[in-house]
Amino acid sequence: MELTVMVPARNEEACLEACLRSLTAQSEPGFELGRHWELIVIDDGSTDATHRIAESVADVTVMNAPPLETKPGRKGMTGKNNALWAAAQQAKGKWLLFTDADTRHASGSLGRAMREAEKYEAALLSYSPKQIVTGFWQRALMPLIFSELAIAYPPKKVSDPSSRIAAANGQFLLIDRETYFAVGGHQAVGDKVLEDVELAWKVKASRRRLRFRYGGDALETQMYRTLPAMIEGWTKNLAILFLQPLALAGFRLIDFGLLLSLPVLMVVLPQHLLLLWWQWAALGLLWIRVLWRYLARVRKSEFPWFDCVLSIAALPMFAWLLWRSWMQVKLKHEVSWKGRVYKA
Repeated sequence: MELTVMVPARNEEACLEACLRSLTAQSEPGFELGRHWELIVIDDGSTDATHRIAESVADVTVMNAPPLETKPGRKGMTGKNNALWAAAQQAKGKWLLFTDADTRHASGSLGRAMREAEKYEAALLSYSPKQIVTGFWQRALMPLIFSELAIAYPPKKVSDPSSRIAAANGQFLLIDRETYFAVGGHQAVGDKVLEDVELAWKVKASRRRLRFRYGGDALETQMYRTLPAMIEGWTKNLAILFLQPLALAGFRLIDFGLLLSLPVLMVVLPQHLLLLWWQWAALGLLWIRVLWRYLARVRKSEFPWFDCVLSIAALPMFAWLLWRSWMQVKLKHEVSWKGRVYKA
């Protein structure tokens, strides 16, 4: 069998069916579901209609994740890692694809991904999906975060064997079966919240090739449907993703202060200090430079221009989330996600 696709699902009734329909629609002559590839959904203790929805889609294998083992005072496997490790041991494919329940896959994208991995001799291929956002705060905040991720984990350096930078996105992580088990799979990163990045590090450390890129042509995802879910999700991740989250928060607050204060000064100061025209113009040019530099940075997120401009309003929120994540992960040494608390 060429490929096994595995979808971990914990209370995903809002998005799972769309994900599975987009995957089962990949079947075509020479690449038929059930014959050339298989699709497994792992129900990770759902209390909603997730299990029923998964079983309602033809040719999908549904399994229950084994119980989580917990030992007092010790880190255990996270629910996602536990589910995926159990499924991987039953997988029959030469390639293993781990993808999230909130993704939707473009027609023919699975076959193209395998051919891309083979073309670039990549043992692990990962895409950063097109992000679907709704509401003001999602549209404003998400470009900020994804631009910082693109700067911290440049795809060209991740894909460069001579670079020490490694990363992957668990929303689409395609890995060669032999490589997966050689580096220990999800069992080896079982206690890690960012299992995708940790797995990428292990693959790169084994001298195997990574390929990582923006994959808006292959899939899209709506990561969060509510503001509280978005806050919880990024609180879980930000302090782990960035080496110096508090410093990053400080720099982004400086950006916000400059972008907000310079136009105010241009309006207020002439009335009080009778600025000469060239002094007023200098303030204007400084503000334009700060704005252009900021937008050039945020455009690395691959979000539309309007959302990048809107992101200015979310700079204080981004700084607050970085601080909140640092407090929870670095001081309390714990993260909360989907009704579970893990040691960090």
